[in-house]
Amino acid sequence: MEKIPRVGIGVFLIKDGKILLLKRRGSHGEGTWALVGGHLEFKESLEEGAIRETLEETGIKIKNPELITITNDIFEKEDKHYITIFMKANIEEEPKNIEPEKCEKLEWFSWENLPSPLFTPVKNLIKTGFKPI
Repeated sequence: MEKIPRVGIGVFLIKDGKILLLKRRGSHGEGTWALVGGHLEFKESLEEGAIRETLEETGIKIKNPELITITNDIFEKEDKHYITIFMKANIEEEPKNIEPEKCEKLEWFSWENLPSPLFTPVKNLIKTGFKPI
Protein backbone atom coordinates (compact mmCIF):
# COMPACT_ATOMS: atom_id res chain seq x y z
CA MET A 1 0.00 0.00 0.00
CA GLU A 2 1.27 3.43 -0.94
CA LYS A 3 1.99 5.69 2.01
CA ILE A 4 0.65 9.21 1.52
CA PRO A 5 -0.01 12.04 3.97
CA ARG A 6 -3.59 12.51 5.14
CA VAL A 7 -5.27 15.83 5.87
CA GLY A 8 -6.43 16.57 9.40
CA ILE A 9 -8.31 19.55 10.80
CA GLY A 10 -7.88 20.97 14.30
CA VAL A 11 -10.30 23.65 15.47
CA PHE A 12 -9.43 26.19 18.14
CA LEU A 13 -12.72 26.82 19.94
CA ILE A 14 -12.24 29.93 22.05
CA LYS A 15 -14.41 31.14 24.90
CA ASP A 16 -13.53 33.61 27.67
CA GLY A 17 -9.85 33.62 26.66
CA LYS A 18 -9.50 29.82 26.90
CA ILE A 19 -9.34 27.03 24.34
CA LEU A 20 -11.22 23.75 24.39
CA LEU A 21 -9.18 20.55 24.40
CA LEU A 22 -10.37 16.97 24.42
CA LYS A 23 -8.60 13.88 25.72
CA ARG A 24 -8.37 11.38 22.85
CA ARG A 25 -9.65 7.82 23.11
CA GLY A 26 -9.66 4.85 20.70
CA SER A 27 -7.41 6.28 17.96
CA HIS A 28 -3.81 7.24 17.33
CA GLY A 29 -2.69 9.66 20.00
CA GLU A 30 -4.91 7.97 22.59
CA GLY A 31 -4.55 9.63 25.99
CA THR A 32 -3.25 12.91 24.56
CA TRP A 33 -4.98 16.28 24.65
CA ALA A 34 -6.06 17.63 21.26
CA LEU A 35 -8.23 20.23 19.64
CA VAL A 36 -11.65 19.35 18.29
CA GLY A 37 -11.09 17.94 14.82
CA GLY A 38 -10.60 15.01 12.52
CA HIS A 39 -10.13 14.31 8.82
CA LEU A 40 -11.00 16.60 5.94
CA GLU A 41 -13.47 14.73 3.73
CA PHE A 42 -13.32 14.49 -0.06
CA LYS A 43 -14.51 17.71 -1.80
CA GLU A 44 -15.10 19.43 1.55
CA SER A 45 -13.96 23.03 2.08
CA LEU A 46 -11.79 23.80 5.10
CA GLU A 47 -14.66 25.74 6.64
CA GLU A 48 -17.13 22.89 6.03
CA GLY A 49 -14.71 20.44 7.64
CA ALA A 50 -14.28 22.62 10.72
CA ILE A 51 -18.04 23.12 11.06
CA ARG A 52 -18.79 19.39 10.61
CA GLU A 53 -16.11 18.15 13.01
CA THR A 54 -17.12 20.66 15.69
CA LEU A 55 -20.78 19.70 15.39
CA GLU A 56 -19.99 15.95 15.44
CA GLU A 57 -17.75 16.17 18.50
CA THR A 58 -19.37 18.92 20.60
CA GLY A 59 -22.90 19.52 19.32
CA ILE A 60 -22.02 23.16 18.53
CA LYS A 61 -22.57 24.70 15.09
CA ILE A 62 -19.78 27.26 14.63
CA LYS A 63 -20.00 30.22 12.27
CA ASN A 64 -17.24 31.80 10.22
CA PRO A 65 -14.30 29.54 11.09
CA GLU A 66 -11.06 31.05 9.89
CA LEU A 67 -7.85 29.44 8.69
CA ILE A 68 -4.90 30.21 10.93
CA THR A 69 -1.98 27.89 10.07
CA ILE A 70 -0.83 24.35 9.21
CA THR A 71 1.68 21.82 10.55
CA ASN A 72 3.44 18.82 9.02
CA ASP A 73 2.99 15.97 11.50
CA ILE A 74 4.81 12.63 11.57
CA PHE A 75 3.49 10.01 14.01
CA GLU A 76 6.50 7.68 14.19
CA LYS A 77 4.96 5.10 16.54
CA GLU A 78 1.83 4.72 14.40
CA ASP A 79 3.68 5.13 11.06
CA LYS A 80 1.29 7.92 9.99
CA HIS A 81 1.84 11.27 8.32
CA TYR A 82 -0.65 14.16 8.45
CA ILE A 83 -0.84 17.70 7.22
CA THR A 84 -2.93 19.40 9.91
CA ILE A 85 -4.95 22.49 9.06
CA PHE A 86 -5.77 24.68 12.04
CA MET A 87 -8.96 26.72 12.09
CA LYS A 88 -10.33 29.08 14.75
CA ALA A 89 -13.82 30.02 15.91
CA ASN A 90 -15.27 31.83 18.91
CA ILE A 91 -18.17 30.17 20.69
CA GLU A 92 -20.66 31.26 23.32
CA GLU A 93 -22.33 27.97 24.22
CA GLU A 94 -21.00 25.12 26.33
CA PRO A 95 -19.83 22.06 24.35
CA LYS A 96 -20.92 18.49 25.08
CA ASN A 97 -18.98 15.24 24.64
CA ILE A 98 -20.99 13.82 21.72
CA GLU A 99 -18.48 11.02 20.92
CA PRO A 100 -17.48 9.42 24.26
CA GLU A 101 -16.00 6.44 22.39
CA LYS A 102 -13.46 8.86 20.83
CA CYS A 103 -13.16 11.42 23.62
CA GLU A 104 -12.57 10.76 27.31
CA LYS A 105 -13.39 14.33 28.37
CA LEU A 106 -13.50 18.00 27.33
CA GLU A 107 -11.86 20.82 29.28
CA TRP A 108 -11.01 24.49 28.89
CA PHE A 109 -7.37 25.65 29.21
CA SER A 110 -5.40 28.86 28.89
CA TRP A 111 -2.70 28.68 26.21
CA GLU A 112 -0.08 29.31 28.91
CA ASN A 113 -1.28 26.37 31.04
CA LEU A 114 -1.87 23.42 28.69
CA PRO A 115 -2.20 19.84 29.97
CA SER A 116 0.14 16.98 29.17
CA PRO A 117 0.62 14.94 27.10
CA LEU A 118 -0.39 16.94 24.01
CA PHE A 119 -1.36 15.49 20.62
CA THR A 120 1.52 15.70 18.11
CA PRO A 121 0.00 18.45 15.89
CA VAL A 122 -0.53 20.69 18.94
CA LYS A 123 3.05 20.05 20.14
CA ASN A 124 4.36 20.89 16.67
CA LEU A 125 2.29 24.07 16.59
CA ILE A 126 3.70 25.18 19.95
CA LYS A 127 7.24 24.69 18.60
CA THR A 128 6.54 27.37 15.97
CA GLY A 129 5.80 29.96 18.67
CA PHE A 130 2.18 30.31 17.53
CA LYS A 131 -0.36 31.76 19.99
CA PRO A 132 -4.08 31.37 19.16
CA ILE A 133 -5.32 34.12 21.48
